[in-house]
Amino acid sequence: MPPAIPIATYRLQLTADFGFDEAAAVVPYLKALGITHLYASPVMKARKGSTHGYDTVDHSQLSPELGGEAGFARLSEALGQHDLGLIIDFVPNHVGVHFADNPWWLDVLEWGQASPHANSFDIDWDQLAYRARGGVLLPILGSSYGEALERGEIELRYDPDEGSFSAWYFEHRLPIAPERYGEILRVIVKEADAAETEAGKRLLALAARYTGLRRPNRKEAPGFKSELKEIAGAADIISRGLAAYRAAKDRPAQTLALHHLLERQNYKLGHWRLASSDINYRRFFDVNGLAGLRVEDPGTFAATHRLVKQLVADGRLQGIRLDHIDGLRDPAQYCQRLRRLVRDAQGKTKPFYTVIEKILCEHEKLPHFAGVRGTTGYEWMNVITQVLVDPQGLEALDETWRQVSNRSPRLAPYVKEAKRRVLETLLTSEFTVLTRLLARIANGHYSTRDFSADSLRQALELYVLHFPVYRTYLTTAGATAHDRKLIEDTIARARAEWFAADEGIFDFLRDALTMDLLKPGRPPHSTPRVRRFALKVQQFTGPMMAKSLEDTAFYQFHRLLALNEVGGDPASTGLTVPAFHEAMRARAREWPLGMTATATHDTKRGEDARARIAALSEIPGEWTSAVSRWKVLNAPHLALHGHLRAPSATFEYMLYQTLLGAWPLQGPPDAGFVERIQAYALKAAREGKEETSWLNPHEAYENGIKSFIEKILDPALSGEFLDALQTLARRLALLGALNSLSQLTLKATLPGVPDFYQGTEFWDLSLVDPDNRRPVDFSARDTALASLQAPDWSGLSRTWPDGRLKLAWTRRLLRQRNELGDVFAQGDYQPLEVRGTHAEHVIAFARRRGRSAAIVIVGRRFAPFTQAGREWPARESFDATVDITGYAAAGLAGNALPIAQAFRDLPAAVIAARAASAIRPARQRVSA
Repeated sequence: MPPAIPIATYRLQLTADFGFDEAAAVVPYLKALGITHLYASPVMKARKGSTHGYDTVDHSQLSPELGGEAGFARLSEALGQHDLGLIIDFVPNHVGVHFADNPWWLDVLEWGQASPHANSFDIDWDQLAYRARGGVLLPILGSSYGEALERGEIELRYDPDEGSFSAWYFEHRLPIAPERYGEILRVIVKEADAAETEAGKRLLALAARYTGLRRPNRKEAPGFKSELKEIAGAADIISRGLAAYRAAKDRPAQTLALHHLLERQNYKLGHWRLASSDINYRRFFDVNGLAGLRVEDPGTFAATHRLVKQLVADGRLQGIRLDHIDGLRDPAQYCQRLRRLVRDAQGKTKPFYTVIEKILCEHEKLPHFAGVRGTTGYEWMNVITQVLVDPQGLEALDETWRQVSNRSPRLAPYVKEAKRRVLETLLTSEFTVLTRLLARIANGHYSTRDFSADSLRQALELYVLHFPVYRTYLTTAGATAHDRKLIEDTIARARAEWFAADEGIFDFLRDALTMDLLKPGRPPHSTPRVRRFALKVQQFTGPMMAKSLEDTAFYQFHRLLALNEVGGDPASTGLTVPAFHEAMRARAREWPLGMTATATHDTKRGEDARARIAALSEIPGEWTSAVSRWKVLNAPHLALHGHLRAPSATFEYMLYQTLLGAWPLQGPPDAGFVERIQAYALKAAREGKEETSWLNPHEAYENGIKSFIEKILDPALSGEFLDALQTLARRLALLGALNSLSQLTLKATLPGVPDFYQGTEFWDLSLVDPDNRRPVDFSARDTALASLQAPDWSGLSRTWPDGRLKLAWTRRLLRQRNELGDVFAQGDYQPLEVRGTHAEHVIAFARRRGRSAAIVIVGRRFAPFTQAGREWPARESFDATVDITGYAAAGLAGNALPIAQAFRDLPAAVIAARAASAIRPARQRVSA
């Protein structure tokens, strides 16, 4: 049996090309590596061809593309044979919609608010303008609605197997409301001139049978469809008669007929650009094809979690990672329900491992949720990076960035500008829903009715612009003291920028956000509206921050890309070793079982590319000089058209960092490398939303970037630049590799569960997705691992570029973690003092439980020991000792451990030890 709480997890990205059977095949390798739990990307049925699985279309079945139930059973058997557990990535917040594969969504389109699934989606039915009936906007058209209609791209079709009508726009199915079937049949029979035929008469009789409003209704429709498909000859008549709805520019009558039919549906078709301003269903961020689910609805929760409950009950699921917890209306309620479901499935005493995808901003603490062990580890990835960078180098890079960008090296102005841009473009519709709701609340009582809709919108906009984190966690019971202070502080900052007459508008907004409007003795306001507003704002500020910070500002602020990671602070000044120790001691007390990640499918670059770029902080002078020279060498390759410069100066600076981070370790870059950099640059430019964007691509600028990259990476055109780049890349690669070994050692030994992203046991120089989802050669890794039973660390250090050094060190660390499982999972964290000339270049601590212990020592800032990346560091060059008073280990004598001795194999060490006396740590409650 695998341990209830993972010792180490390994993330696999499942696709149609790498499904359950392929995952089962690598299980023996993962076992040999030291992994205890396979951590899989979403396994429920997703959109066909999905490369990530987050577009789930049916929570009730395992993905057929991944292998279905049979394939999952084989994976479960393989995991059981090797005592590995399974953790799955689960998506409670949203589902894939549009196309023709989500039965719930199709039912909602067909029946509107009468659908039993309508309550599962967060749709504002009354928001569509100029319609007599409510509906949902479908922004799926590649052109204007009129153009699509006149080009005949929208077709009315009949399905003879179902007896149903649907409009189709390419691969998108748009079910026709059955109440319109009678009208359609009459038009079709007339168009086919079949009124006197037997089949025609039966069709007309069927159409005439259901009279009155909204008929056939939901109860009658199955019988109607069944009878329709049973009428002999009906399909032929319908096929001919559908010409009455065959739109084209030269067929105005038919075009108008189809238009009138579509206007009487439960949906409204529109150009995809309308989504940003007019969409009326909650989305995942700004992705139109992912619609938010209302899992706060008990029926929706039960239906979407039925398969999860069954897998837990069957013993085939030991843990779950909850995607985008901040998208939920009430995460606390959700986690309570999930814990209850797990306990019902497996009993109350057996632990179950639950972590949440939660991005914490600087100095933000994770709220406690029922059954949750912690996050997926973004914050700890950034803590590790910040303690490895050189703060003095960051100061120098501040000045470099100031010169490159002509802006202050402060992040806040970038984020505020990005928020304003996102509000004006990507999330305008969601913001409009909130402002309308706020205005309705204000209008509900005479004391607040004079707050105009426009003033309320401006006040709410200022609040959103100044809100410093992803969200608050109010429930229907109201705000906690922490959330109340957060709201009040944000209101104060917003009020400071308000230049119109206040007259209580911010007090009203504050009381709406905290739900204080509903307190006894206050003027009465609509309780459902106030609660809906306050809780819905929480669901908005998360996507708002994500799109503004991660997906905009991170692609504008390029001072040091190693710090531009999910949950990170690109303007960080680094982390001192004492501050690092304090953070780890707090984690050991509060969240000892959360994940520690250094790479995920969401990170902006591979863990070793990030470690390389971090090393630029150790050689800032050389880096700045190199960039100055490269800009001169590559100036002829810039695209210059009037005021257009492609790439911009700041983007060019970003490109050079990216090239150094991703530069191949062995051999010159090939054509594939050039294409990868071009694809990354296009995504980065559009995400940055400066010269180009996804909404409004600037073709000339994008072509200029593509051409620039092609030219500077062409040896025939840029030989001098490439020689200089390669020289610095080789040195930075060595510094980066040493950083990576420290990063890896910290991940495996700090409080928390180390998570390994697929393939990263070799050097990981990938870029942002989809680059980091490329296939992994597990055969090569398995073969290499088999050859490393007795590693020759000296030899592996000499051949470090081939990746076997990292693989061997990963297995060594995981073996130690398995051998000292309680020490690393439940032990306390004790900083160890380092003394000597190079004390600042060493991090040392002990993990301890009872008398069992592990002493961990890692190096950092390796430039002085490597001639700035020119040679592997000699252990004798480290002049420092670690105070190990109170610990004893084989081969160690006295209370001072020389770093040169600790770094015998590598500039990182984990030493099994015994404590002189036992410390009884506070007992940690482990529950399901």
